[in-house]
Amino acid sequence: MNYWLFKTEPEECSIDDFAREPNKAIVWEGVRNYQARNFLRDSVAVGDQVFIYHSSCKLIGVAGIAKVVRAAYPDPSQFNNQSPYFDAKASDAQPRWVAVDLIFVEKLPQLISLDKIKACPEMAGLPLVQKGSRLSVMPVTAQQWQDLLNL
Repeated sequence: MNYWLFKTEPEECSIDDFAREPNKAIVWEGVRNYQARNFLRDSVAVGDQVFIYHSSCKLIGVAGIAKVVRAAYPDPSQFNNQSPYFDAKASDAQPRWVAVDLIFVEKLPQLISLDKIKACPEMAGLPLVQKGSRLSVMPVTAQQWQDLLNL
């Protein structure tokens, strides 16, 4: 099993959206960065644990945990010309983007803020706190996972 941190803007998809229907899988779509796409396509697997990280909002940080229940498949939003994630260069024969399905595990009792994460010396190697890292999908080591939960 691997561990991940997926960034989202809470008005688009928050941990509360997962919690509202805890047994319903949510399609994690709209990833339009090649490196993040490659993580989704090549490394994210069923059973992996995912921190849901709220960004571009008032309260930034890790808000909860989800689990991967369906591995990479063609992102349906790339084919929908009404979607903000539409990609005219994508086709059924050659999709460019992938999605995964996640299911709710838990909402954390309190948000693990970015400031708190940055202040923790054990988190220095976490891609989230490294300068210039803006990926929406990033790996987390097993030790980093535990250290974050201990915050």
